[in-house]
Amino acid sequence: MTQQSAPPAEDRTRLPRGLARELFTVKWDPLPKMSRPRWLAWLPHVVLCYVAIPCGVLTGMQLNDHYKVYGGAVLGLSLLTSASVVLSMFRPIAAWWLGLVTTALIAWVLHDHVGHGQSWPWTPAGPFTLAPVILMVALRVPPRVTVSVIGITLALNGLADITLRPPQSQTIIGGVALLFGFVGILGYALRATRLARTKLVEQETLTEEERARRTLLEERSRIARELHDVVAHHMSVISIQAQVAPHLVENPSEELKENLAGIRENALEALTELRRVLGVLRSERPDDPATRQHPQPTLAELDGLVDNVRGAGLNVTTEIAGIRRPLTPGVELTAYRIVQEALSNALRHAPGSRVEVGIAYGPRDLHLCVANTAPTRSAPPSPGAGHGLLGMRERAGMLGGELAAGPRPDGGYEVSAVLPLDPQEPSAGPDPETKRAT
Repeated sequence: MTQQSAPPAEDRTRLPRGLARELFTVKWDPLPKMSRPRWLAWLPHVVLCYVAIPCGVLTGMQLNDHYKVYGGAVLGLSLLTSASVVLSMFRPIAAWWLGLVTTALIAWVLHDHVGHGQSWPWTPAGPFTLAPVILMVALRVPPRVTVSVIGITLALNGLADITLRPPQSQTIIGGVALLFGFVGILGYALRATRLARTKLVEQETLTEEERARRTLLEERSRIARELHDVVAHHMSVISIQAQVAPHLVENPSEELKENLAGIRENALEALTELRRVLGVLRSERPDDPATRQHPQPTLAELDGLVDNVRGAGLNVTTEIAGIRRPLTPGVELTAYRIVQEALSNALRHAPGSRVEVGIAYGPRDLHLCVANTAPTRSAPPSPGAGHGLLGMRERAGMLGGELAAGPRPDGGYEVSAVLPLDPQEPSAGPDPETKRAT
């Protein structure tokens, strides 16, 4: 029984110890700046400095006018009152203790000068000079510390009223409790709003990063599926050629048969491993035979793509430079997808504009350029995630190419890409054995 009751006792002592550490601290805790508008970032600090001046002036005036206290003590207490307000911008708990000490000194100085019906231990303005300090505390510490600060202040006030209050004086502890309670609630509400706004900004940042990461993963999955199609096709062709090749030669040697059988076996094994790794990314419906057999688009289908966009109301012109020739499947597919995405963006974000599609076949690189003029009418809201450029850059980067996009001086937009080519593959004609095998 003793061992089971020990942990609750530990928990009961942990909270007071932590609270004591938070109440007896002089740690640096600066007042946060305003986030918006930026040119008013230091406005709370400036306002608090201006508030500190009348707090000190009021303290000195009431000591002179109401209680007939004069001398250097009045100046010192006025400066301490202003200093506690200024200090609350940087060390709120220390500023509160300084304010309590200043209040105690004022009460001690006033004790023999209190007339009939005058307030004690506070001057009439005393609670209002400590209220900004309590507000600064409530803005930056947990609610339990704020409650403790207000409770200690009121408890010391009540203790002074019971033990030291002059007989002819008047207590104002009720009004002080209402003022400090209101200030504490206000500070708690402002602190909760600031923390909620900070959490919201952090969550929005994380959400945007997660959305970008998810879009990137989806685009990579799509590219992986398309690469799977391309590689699987060629591996299948190799396997078929290795199987058919012995029948195309009269009296093939056993060594040739064994080598061709090894080639076919390795091709099938590589194809199996490839499908095992990437097959699940092929499509959302892997059992759909139409999806599995659908060929990937190439630049040969560019005219059909442009016709579709023209049918949607976009004025598109194309220009092709260099010798138009078949490229490697990866380059063909990437180039087609980049042009397709650029045209979709122009159709979505620049309605009524003129679009120019340029393709230049170089000896080592394929140059793409899709540029549109300024839109002639406002674009409707787009339901997309806004990560099309990310996908295009990812496609170009996987081939070792580069992609640049940005606005043009005339108000339009331009997307340009350079994709490296294998100089041997474009000039290599189709293998006649491949034709016969297929």
